[in-house]
Amino acid sequence: MSAKSFNVAVAGATGAVGNQMIACLEEMQFPVKNIRLLASSRSAGRRLRFRGEMVAVEELTADSFAGMDIALFSAGGTTSQTFAPAAARAGCVVIDNSSAWRMDPQVPLVVPEVNPHAVADYRHKGIIANPNCSTIQMVVALNPIHRRFGIRRIVVSTYQSVSGTGKKAIDELFNQTRAMINFLEAETRVYPHRIAFNCLPHIDAFLANGYTKEEMKMVNETRKILEAPEIGVTATTVRVPVFFGHSEAVNVETIAHASAEQVRALLSDAPGVTVVDDPANNRYPLAIEAAGRDSTFVGRIRQDDSIPNGINLWIVADNIRKGAATNAVQIAQVLADRHL
Repeated sequence: MSAKSFNVAVAGATGAVGNQMIACLEEMQFPVKNIRLLASSRSAGRRLRFRGEMVAVEELTADSFAGMDIALFSAGGTTSQTFAPAAARAGCVVIDNSSAWRMDPQVPLVVPEVNPHAVADYRHKGIIANPNCSTIQMVVALNPIHRRFGIRRIVVSTYQSVSGTGKKAIDELFNQTRAMINFLEAETRVYPHRIAFNCLPHIDAFLANGYTKEEMKMVNETRKILEAPEIGVTATTVRVPVFFGHSEAVNVETIAHASAEQVRALLSDAPGVTVVDDPANNRYPLAIEAAGRDSTFVGRIRQDDSIPNGINLWIVADNIRKGAATNAVQIAQVLADRHL
């Protein structure tokens, strides 16, 4: 941990991820000298707790970053495109949770367990991108495999919780479930179809190639983070009626042969990974057990006997914590320790 302390701004402080960023700064004992909480004019004046004190939320403007060293953004892509450059011009390094900057070749896309060295490239634009939640947990688990055996191809199907869409989606799942249990009609507003007791193979907008934006994020971000544009990646992303925690079924084709036992041992020592793999005793990663925790949980590690070098894994993580807020604060720690 850096011996210095820093002035930190949180943009989008009143949202689910922004709230969690504030909590993670405190829990992870990040060296905050002063904190500035920013949100839209609608939320200005609200008070949020940080280190036992109530801090007033200020309206986010282009002048909000004077005197700030680091800004954690979770306010949406349009807001980030507008205000992140303003923050950078003020000398404040931005760690952005939206998709606005992720594929910009001059902006590093960072998962600290995987490519912490990339943080140094923040100097190009003063911005560091936080990856998509479903990408983060997958690369945390796959990076050790790629470095040891090489990965040729990844096939991933996700089972993503409604918290990835935000509070309105959480409320919708709760209200639909309550309505159906009471034999009432369930109202649908957030998603195109009912989410309660259902699965929707549709996250974000559909593209001309038949994939969704969420699926292509996983393809492109995985290659960028692993610094391996040659890896084949295909994804199917599904929204499921779970409040918190994303789950993924991942099939990996390695270049060198890897046994399930080798992968299990490798991941047991990997940073940020917790192996839960005892199917004989019904032990495997569960979304309800990952919720509220920062680790990436991996289980159901087994050989894919349909190809010579295939491995199957089940990967679960809290999408609000490791998939967003925790990863952002971890990036800030690398930035503070090595570059500021």
